[in-house]
Amino acid sequence: MNGSESGFNPAFNIATIKQVVNEAIERVRMPTPTRLRDLIRQIRAARTAAEERSVVNKECAYIRSTFREEDSVWRCRNIAKLLYIHMLGYPAHFGQLECLKLIASPRFTDKRVGYLGAMLLLDERQDVHLLITNCLKNDLNSNTQFVVGLALCTLGAIASPEMARDLASEVERLIKSPNAYIKKKAALCAFRIIRRVPDLMEMFLPATRSLLTEKNHGVLITGVTLITEMCENSPDTLNHFKKESGQREIVPNLVRILKNLILAGYSPEHDVSGVSDPFLQVKILRLLRILGKNDAEASEAMNDILAQVATNTETSKNVGNTILYETVLSIMDIKSESSLRVLAVNILGRFLLNNDKNIRYVALNTLLRTVHVDTSAVQRHRTTILECLKDPDISIRRRAMELSFALVNGQNIRGMMKELLAFLERSDAEFKAHCSSAVVLAAERYAPSDKWHLDTLFKVLLKAGNYLRDDTVSSTIQIISSAATERQAYGAMRLWTSLEQSAVSGLATEKQPLIQVAAWTIGEYGDLLVSEASSAISMVDEDGVDDFVRPTEEYVIDIYQKLLWSTQLSISTKEFLLLSLAKLSTRFTTQASQEKIRVIIDTFGSHIHIELQQRGVELSQLFRQYGHLRPALLERMPAMEPVAAPHRDEQELDLSDTSPDHTKPDQDALLDLINGSDSLTNGDVEHQPEQIATTNNNTSSNDILDLLSGLDLTPSVPAAAPAVLLANNNVEPSAAPAALLLDGLFAPPATPQPPHPADANERNAAGAEWERAVLERGGVRVCVSARRAAGAAATLTARATSQLHTLTDFLFQAAVPKKIQLDMMSPSGTTLSPQGEITQVLKVTNPTKTPLRLRIRVSYNIDGTPVLEQTEINNFPADLFN
Repeated sequence: MNGSESGFNPAFNIATIKQVVNEAIERVRMPTPTRLRDLIRQIRAARTAAEERSVVNKECAYIRSTFREEDSVWRCRNIAKLLYIHMLGYPAHFGQLECLKLIASPRFTDKRVGYLGAMLLLDERQDVHLLITNCLKNDLNSNTQFVVGLALCTLGAIASPEMARDLASEVERLIKSPNAYIKKKAALCAFRIIRRVPDLMEMFLPATRSLLTEKNHGVLITGVTLITEMCENSPDTLNHFKKESGQREIVPNLVRILKNLILAGYSPEHDVSGVSDPFLQVKILRLLRILGKNDAEASEAMNDILAQVATNTETSKNVGNTILYETVLSIMDIKSESSLRVLAVNILGRFLLNNDKNIRYVALNTLLRTVHVDTSAVQRHRTTILECLKDPDISIRRRAMELSFALVNGQNIRGMMKELLAFLERSDAEFKAHCSSAVVLAAERYAPSDKWHLDTLFKVLLKAGNYLRDDTVSSTIQIISSAATERQAYGAMRLWTSLEQSAVSGLATEKQPLIQVAAWTIGEYGDLLVSEASSAISMVDEDGVDDFVRPTEEYVIDIYQKLLWSTQLSISTKEFLLLSLAKLSTRFTTQASQEKIRVIIDTFGSHIHIELQQRGVELSQLFRQYGHLRPALLERMPAMEPVAAPHRDEQELDLSDTSPDHTKPDQDALLDLINGSDSLTNGDVEHQPEQIATTNNNTSSNDILDLLSGLDLTPSVPAAAPAVLLANNNVEPSAAPAALLLDGLFAPPATPQPPHPADANERNAAGAEWERAVLERGGVRVCVSARRAAGAAATLTARATSQLHTLTDFLFQAAVPKKIQLDMMSPSGTTLSPQGEITQVLKVTNPTKTPLRLRIRVSYNIDGTPVLEQTEINNFPADLFN
C-alpha cells in the first residue's frame, strides 16, 4: 500500500510544513506588533490631544511599514488597529488595498476583518471598491453560511449601482435558499439594493412571496421590511400585492402572523418585557397601514386584528406602548370603523396621563395630526390636553397649545379662551406672538357676542404685551370702528382703564400695542368717554368686573402728557398718542382742555425726531391760522371695511416680472412700481402691513389708474444717480418722472391709431390673428401679436428686434387690469444682438371678456446706459376672447 492509497499526500504535507516553518521564522525575525487592546490603553492614557496624535502617528507609521511586506502574518491585527484609528477620526485610507487582500484570504478570521474594513473604508466614490466585486461573487457561492453572510452584509453596505446590477441575481438566488440565516441576510441585502437601484425591484418580486410563509421570525421581519420598502416606493408594486388572491393574498397572511404573535404563549426566544416579538409586530402593523390606506376591502380584513392588538397589549411597559402607537397610526390611516377610531383616540388619551414625557409628546403630536379625522372623540380629552399647557417641558406645551386651538369651536369657545388666555399670560416670550394671533383668529371666528369679542381682544392686548403682531393692532382698530356706538363707547371706557393703569404703574413700555389701540379709540370716541350721557352703558365685562371710573378731561390730558413725555415709548406709539390728543381737542368741550392740548402739541414742533416734529408743526397750525378747518379735518373716521388678503384676481393690477433676479438700473419710486411685485404675480401674499385706504371720488378713472395706488409721486432719484433715458409716446425725455407714467391716464382711452404701414401683414401667413408694432425707436422695435385660445383666453407674443446696437439686460414687463389674469412665460434671452430677436409669450385669461388693455415696459442697456420705454395697447380686436 503506497502513500496515496493510505490518504497521505507527501506534496501537500511538505507544502504545509514549509508554510508553518516560514511563518515561525517570520514571527522570530519580526517583532510582535502591539495588540489592539494595548493600543486602546495607550490612546486612552494620553492626557492631551497632541500626545494622542503622537501615539496614533507612531502606530500608523509602523502599520505602513508592515504593509510593505508581501506576506505579513500580522496583517489582520494591523487592519483591526487601523479601523480603530479610523473610528477616532484619523486618516486610514492607506489600508484599503490591505482589506482586499484579507478578503481574498481563505481564512474566515481574515475575511471577517477584511469585510469590516471594506465597509468602513470603502464607498462607491472610490474606484478601489470595484475590485471587490469578484471576491463578493465568489463568497456569495461559498459553502460556509457565515462567509456568505459577510459578503451579503458588505454588498448591502457599499454597493454602487453597477455592483448592485452585477450581483442582484446572486442575491435573488440566495433569498430562495433553504437556510434561514442566509435567507434573512439576502432579504436585507435586497432591501438595500432596491434603495440604491429601484429598477431592480421587479427582479425580487417572485422571491418575496415565500418570505411570509416562513416560521423563522428573523426571515419574517426581513421579508416584511422588504415588502414595505417596495410598497412605499412603487404604487404598481403596492397594487400587485393587493391584487394577489388565494394563499398568496398578503393581508390575510399578515393578519394570521399578527394573531399568532398575540395569542402565542411565552417564548423565551422572542419575549421582550412580556410581549412576543414586538419588533415583528411593529413591522407588520406598519405594512398593514400601507396596504389598507384608501382600500375599504383590505381595511375591513384588518379591523378585527387591530381591535385585538389595541385591547390585549400590555401598557405598563414601553414595549407595549410602542405597539399601541403603531396600532393607532394604522387605525387612523386606513378606512376603519368609527368605533375603532374612538378606541385609538382613547389610547392616545391614556398616553397623555403617562409619566413619561416622551409618550405624552407622541400622544399630542398624533392627536394633532388626527384631530380632523374624529374631532368629537378628541374633544373628550380636552381637559387632559389643557392640563398639558402647564407641563414644564416646552415641547409638550407647544404641541398642547396647537392642539387646543384645533379643538376650539362655537360650543366651547368661552371655556377654551379662558384657559388659553391664562396660558398666554404665563407663557414664555416665544409663545406669545403665535398664541395671541391664534386667540384673535379664534375669537373672530367663534365669538358668541360683540361684547365678548371686544373683551377678549382687550385681554389679548393686555397679556401679550409687545409680543403682539402688528396686524392684530390694525384688525382690532377695524373691529372697534365698525361696531355699534354703544360698543365703541364700551371699548373706549375699557381701554381707558387699561391705559390709565399702564401709565400709572410704569408698565406702558411693555404694552405698546395696547397703548396704540387705546390711543386710537380714545381719540375717536373721547367724547363718549367723558360724557355723562354714556353712564347708562354697562361696564361689567365677561368676568363680571366693573373697574371703570369716569375721568375728567384734564385727567385724560395729564395721562397723555405723561405718556408722551416718556423716553421709553417707541416713536410709532407716540405718533398714535399725538394724533389722538389732537383729535381730543375736538371731542372735549372746555376751552382750558383745548388750550392745554395746544401747548403739549406745540412742544413737539422742536422734537429731535423729524417725524414727530413734522406732526407737531402741522397739528399746531390747526390751532392757529387753520383753526376753522380743525373740526372737519379731525372728525370721527367712518367705519373701516375688513381688509382681506388680496387674491390674484382681486389685485388692482396683475404685474409680471420675468427676471426677479435681474439687476435693474436705479430709478425713482414711481418708475420702479413694477419691480419687486413678483409675489403679486404668483398670488402668494403671505403678510402685508395693512394700510388705511383713502376713498377716491373720481369714479370715472379707469381700472389701470389703480397702478398708482399708495405710491409717492415725488421724484426720489438722488442727484448723483446715473442718467436714465426715458421714452414714451408724446413725452419728452426731460419731462418729470411722474409725467411719464401719468401721461394719458386721466383722459379717456385713446382712439385706436391706424396700423403702421409696416404692419400690413396684420393677419399674416403664420396664423396670428393680429399683430402690431407697439414700440419703434432708435433701431429697436417691439411687435405684439395676439392669437385666440380656447375659452376666454388668448396668447400674446412680444418680439423685440434691434437694427443697430447690442442690447444687454433686456427686460420685458407687462400689466393688465384687475379683472384679467396674466401669466408670463420665461423670455428667450436677455441679450439682443443686431438682427437678432427676443420673444416673450404672455397668456391672458379674460373671464369677463372686457376690452383688453395692456401696459408694457421695456428696459435695456445700450453701451452701459440704461433705457426705459413704455406704452399702452388698447386696440386689440374686439372678438379676441369670443
